Amino acid sequence: MNGLVKTMSELRAGNRKALIPFITGGYPDMEMTESFLTVLVESGADVIELGIPFSDPLADGPVLQAAATEALAGGTTPNQIFAAAARFREKYDTPLVFLVYYNMVFHRGLDVFCQNAAKAGISALVVPDLPFEEAENLDQAAEAAGLVNIRLLSPTTSDERLEKICKSAAGFIYCVAVTGVTGERAQMDSGITSLLTRAKKYTDVPLALGFGISTSAQAKVAAESADAVIVGSALTKIINESKPHNHLHAVEEFVRSLRSAIDGGEKYAG
Repeated sequence: MNGLVKTMSELRAGNRKALIPFITGGYPDMEMTESFLTVLVESGADVIELGIPFSDPLADGPVLQAAATEALAGGTTPNQIFAAAARFREKYDTPLVFLVYYNMVFHRGLDVFCQNAAKAGISALVVPDLPFEEAENLDQAAEAAGLVNIRLLSPTTSDERLEKICKSAAGFIYCVAVTGVTGERAQMDSGITSLLTRAKKYTDVPLALGFGISTSAQAKVAAESADAVIVGSALTKIINESKPHNHLHAVEEFVRSLRSAIDGGEKYAG
């Protein structure tokens, strides 16, 4: 069974909500990326979303755009991130999900990219700039490699399209909690509760809320209605605002606070 599907199923059986932190590979450098992956697991992450930096990340807000730009300027390549994922997989079973823009998948070749990802221990792909209606070829390549191509929904998704997306989903469905790009928000879009309710009519695949979740309080609220909480920009901002020697401690504290909030205030003892 696919590692992501297995983990999400086990969490649901245990009545637990998933914490899915996101980091940009190569930011601030590859050595720190690998250290972050370890800290995320040890701080309570159930799944980790690892971004492959791209020059035109159209779904990302300014914080993640800046992180991708810095990673690329530092010479980060997809091959380095594949290798880091493979080293991580030697130590941990925590599922890794690639956040990757379609240009990079297409350039390498869909079959080759998916096979390389699977060999590196990746469980799934999130491709934010590939519309559902154009995903069939990647779906086939991913399935052949044992990967899941994650579906995305937003508050503006029509009912007709939502039904089709939900019925073809696996692993989890990425529910975009705001209308717009990633980034911190004072509050989540008022339409998100309606989106989750609509999605649950057509699927029992876990629903994960992402985009704009910035605080432990927001994570707690998100976990009350969704099956998983994705946090990226706020985590990257924590890295930005901490001193280099304190990056790991700052990430650990923040992720543990998210874990505690999602679990209803219980202290994480991982």
